[in-house]
Amino acid sequence: MEIAVVYIAEAYQCYHGAALAIELARLPGVSITSFYADPNTPRHLDRIHRAFGAPPPKTRRLIESPTTKLLRRAKYLGKFKHRVLRDNCAALDRFDALVAVENTLAMAREEGIKRPQLIYTPHGFGDRAYSFVQRIAAFDFVLLAGPKTEEQMLARGLIRPGQYALTGSIKLETARRLGRGKDDLFEQSRPVVLYNPHFDPKLTSWGKFIDPMLKDFAGQDRFNLIAAPHVKMFERAGRRVKEGWRGRSGTNILVDPGSDKAVDSSYLSDASVYVGDSSSQVYEFLERPRPCLFLNAHGVNWRDDPAYAHWHFGDVIDRPDQLMTALGEAEARHCHYRDRQIAAFAAAFGTQPESPARVGAEAVMRFLAGPR
Repeated sequence: MEIAVVYIAEAYQCYHGAALAIELARLPGVSITSFYADPNTPRHLDRIHRAFGAPPPKTRRLIESPTTKLLRRAKYLGKFKHRVLRDNCAALDRFDALVAVENTLAMAREEGIKRPQLIYTPHGFGDRAYSFVQRIAAFDFVLLAGPKTEEQMLARGLIRPGQYALTGSIKLETARRLGRGKDDLFEQSRPVVLYNPHFDPKLTSWGKFIDPMLKDFAGQDRFNLIAAPHVKMFERAGRRVKEGWRGRSGTNILVDPGSDKAVDSSYLSDASVYVGDSSSQVYEFLERPRPCLFLNAHGVNWRDDPAYAHWHFGDVIDRPDQLMTALGEAEARHCHYRDRQIAAFAAAFGTQPESPARVGAEAVMRFLAGPR
C-alpha cells in the first residue's frame, strides 16, 4: 500500500499530520511519501520523526509550473493550490491513497487525480463555518478529533457512517512527544499571558489591541506576556518586519512572529491565561482548564452566534483599556467557566486515547483494506 501525505500549505501542518504518517509507516506493507510545498517542511518533519523515534521521512517537493509560481508570488493562494494539484497530477495519481490536513485535497478529482482514495484529517477544531465547507463531502474517508465535529459534519451531510473515525487530537499527542514544559523565557517567574490572535483581518484583534497591550504590559510587574499570533499572520512578511516585531520584546514580553514554539503548542502549555479572538487553538489550551479572555475588536454580536461558541469560555472585552483589569480578575472569575471548558474539551477531542495517531492509522488501513 503506497500512501502520500500532502502538505500543500505552510509547514505548521506537519504538527497535525506527521504523527499519522509515522504510525501508518509502522504498519506492515505500507510505504509513506510526504509531499510538500513549503521548503521549511522537511525540517519540521525531521523534528517530529525524531520525537517519535521514527526513521527520517521520505519526502518530495511538489513541483510548480511557471504559472503556479506566479500565482504563489501574487498570493492567489486558492488558485495556487488548485494549480499545485494539477502540476503534480501524474506523481500523485499513482498512490493508493492521499492524506491531507486541509480540505484543498477535495479538489483532486477536478484536477485529474482519479486513482487514490482521498483521506482528510482536519487541522482545526473551532466553531467557524469554514470548518464545515461542502467540499469535505468529496473525501472518501475522514479522521475527526471528537464528537463535536462528528455531529456537525453528519448534520451537514459531509461524512457518512462507515467512512470516518474518531481519533482524539493528533496534534496534542505530537506536542507531548516533543516535550512540553516551562522554559526560562523570562527573567522573572510570573503568570504567563498568551496572546494568540487570528491572522484574518476580519477576525483578528491584533491591529486594535497589540500596541496598547505592549505598552500596558511594559508598565506592570504582575504578568509576563507571550504575543504569538497564528503563524500565517507573518508567514509572508519579510525578515525586517519580523525582526521589528521581535525587537519589541522586553524583560517580561516575548513577541514571536513565527518560530517552532509558535506552532508546536509550547506556548499553550506554558501559559496561565489565554487571550485571543477566533483561533481554534483555544480548544488545545483547554486540555488543562485555565482562565481565558476574548477580545471583541470588531463589535461582533457574538452571544448567540455559533461561530463564537468559544467566547463562552471566559470574559469578553471590547476595548484595550479594559484588558489589564480583566486579566487581574481572570483567575477569580475562572470558577464561572471551568465546567464549561471541561465539557468543551471533551466535545472537541472525546476521550483522548494514548496514541490518536495510531488509532487514526489503524482506521485508515481498515478502510483501505475493506470493500468499496
